[in-house]
Amino acid sequence: MKSMTRVVLVTGASRGIGAATARAFAAAGASVVLVARDEQRLDAVRKEIAAAGGAAIAFPADVSEVAATEAMVGRAIAEFGRLDVAVNAAAAHGSRPRPLAETPPEEFEQALAVTVRGTYLSMRNEIPAMITAGGGVIVNVASTAGLRSISGLAGYVAAKRALIGLTEVAALDYAADGVRVNAIAPGPIHTEQLERAGAAAREHVRRTVPVHRLGTVDEVAATIRWMCGEDAAFVTGSTLVIDGGLLAGTPTFA
Repeated sequence: MKSMTRVVLVTGASRGIGAATARAFAAAGASVVLVARDEQRLDAVRKEIAAAGGAAIAFPADVSEVAATEAMVGRAIAEFGRLDVAVNAAAAHGSRPRPLAETPPEEFEQALAVTVRGTYLSMRNEIPAMITAGGGVIVNVASTAGLRSISGLAGYVAAKRALIGLTEVAALDYAADGVRVNAIAPGPIHTEQLERAGAAAREHVRRTVPVHRLGTVDEVAATIRWMCGEDAAFVTGSTLVIDGGLLAGTPTFA
């Protein structure tokens, strides 16, 4: 990307990795469009960015809806004149882990609707806008669960695995148009969801990580920023794992 002020759209921007990514881009001087369903939380992130001197607008939307994804990109262009970067972090996590046969169909379908359909619809509108602007970068937020399954999370695993395939197809389809499309696969990250799980659950997860700690949302956001910069200009169609060594194998030396 050129040195001009970049315009960045972030879905799932009301919390967690999405919010941290929006803050990181704004701190680096980008103009940011914040998208999520939770209008109150979204506006809180916008105010936080504004208080730090950044430029951001909030656009409440459900990315699983066709009209909403068309409108969010339209708003980005109307407000800032272009779209350079999109980070698609919106996802549905479900209420709690449970065996597949006990997973309600509506919960499974919601995971696919937000993560897979939502990312497809988002990219369907983001990509033409980027081509018009002369190129761009998309990062889709997957998970290590999309590379190695976790019991009790049928909808989440299916959605994240599908998201990785969707990312690769988009990268191939638009490489010649100057649009790079990649995914990240975060592992155990200290998000609000893990915070709600309690100290015992966090300690259990921490012990599975070879580096003996949880990752932070700011570390994930920093990685996303790198993927969207010139230093990653030859990277497309890839899924970058951010997991403290979790998927590498089982450490012999604790």
